[in-house]
Amino acid sequence: MKICNFLRCSIANRLSSWQDGLIAAIVLVLLIGSAAAQSQKDTHVQDPRGRQQPLVIAKQGSFYVGGRYVDGPDGQIMTGQMFVRYQIPQNVKHGYPIVFIHGGGTAGTLWEETPDGREGWETFFVREGYAAYVVDQPSRGRSAVDPSGRARGLRSSSPSVEKRHSVAERYNMWPQAHFHTQWPGGGVAGDAVFDQFYAAQVDSVGSPGQIEEWIKAAGSTLLDKIGPAIIVGHSQSGNFLWILAEARPKLVKALVGLEPGNPPFYDVTLVGPPDWFKYSATAAKPWGLTRVPLTYDPPVTDPAELNPVKEAQPQAPDLVPCYRQSEPAHKLPNLKGIPIVILTSEASFHAPFDHCTAQYLSQAGVENTFIRLNKIGIHGNGHFLQLEKNSLQIARVIANWLEENLDKKTQRVRKGLIVGRTSANSRSTQDGSSSSNK
Repeated sequence: MKICNFLRCSIANRLSSWQDGLIAAIVLVLLIGSAAAQSQKDTHVQDPRGRQQPLVIAKQGSFYVGGRYVDGPDGQIMTGQMFVRYQIPQNVKHGYPIVFIHGGGTAGTLWEETPDGREGWETFFVREGYAAYVVDQPSRGRSAVDPSGRARGLRSSSPSVEKRHSVAERYNMWPQAHFHTQWPGGGVAGDAVFDQFYAAQVDSVGSPGQIEEWIKAAGSTLLDKIGPAIIVGHSQSGNFLWILAEARPKLVKALVGLEPGNPPFYDVTLVGPPDWFKYSATAAKPWGLTRVPLTYDPPVTDPAELNPVKEAQPQAPDLVPCYRQSEPAHKLPNLKGIPIVILTSEASFHAPFDHCTAQYLSQAGVENTFIRLNKIGIHGNGHFLQLEKNSLQIARVIANWLEENLDKKTQRVRKGLIVGRTSANSRSTQDGSSSSNK
């Protein structure tokens, strides 16, 4: 047996202990790092609300626009005002804000969060760098009821909402209904997700014509206040897109129609097989796209001058025959030049007729983009596409379209102006002239 020198053994033992400690420390760090990474991974996977990184808001709040004083039962009251909630991100990346307008039976909360707790389109677009304004239509939600309202639209019953929106595939009331797969949750009363959606349904006050007048007044005031903006409308509020573009053509920079309104002139009723569709007996929208007057060229003083005619045959067996103007068609000059996109879901009750709106615009000299989501690989959606399971995939389609058709277009125009000014300045320098001398 060798006997170790005391000094040499002492150093060797200490070195061994130091090495063991270093190894233990490294192992501990690796274990902690692995656990932290796994914890982060698990948190991301287990988060049912799909939250992302914290969202930094520079300013948020709410205000009212529009409104007028009228005599009430016990004195003067205000009516016609519209509630507006806004969020402005710290890092604004786009030149124009987005105004979100809800459709019938709902209020502005439609855009804030999905009924199963995922982030809504408002948050998505704020994350994308847009300032967002969400309204409650006059006499709806957080906007006071107008006592002059000539009609009251009661909330739809839960069975009718199921039949048209959440489980339409079970009822087969239009040819495309069986494609519906994207509703979150069970889709019937008693299901937590459906109950959350149905709890947000509201009554509406006012006839359809009155509502268009109210939104024209309040929406115009909103645009006057915030400046140029993009307008997003869904369903009933699709009609408002054309009204606001007509009222403020220089302030509306793009229109996004999510299954916008009924088709031109006549409303469609869904009657199931074998006939599927029935048009109303009288024109619901005598001005083609609206109940309130629109500016046409040549001028139209009586909407009967538009002389609507129906296609002899629909363009496909699962589509309605469209109504359009008699030729030569009157044009819509105030809508011309505004980027417009219309989106239609594969399984919605709008699938049979939204093409009629797009084609009416084209006939009236208004270029637009018509997108059937199933044609670009997005399948199974119903009418409330902004709430369904793949809602953010559809929001991305809109964001990409806006970038291509508004952001890049604006950049090209501004670049052209700069180049034009530079060329003009160069010529002025060469010939000794200047704009101030002319």
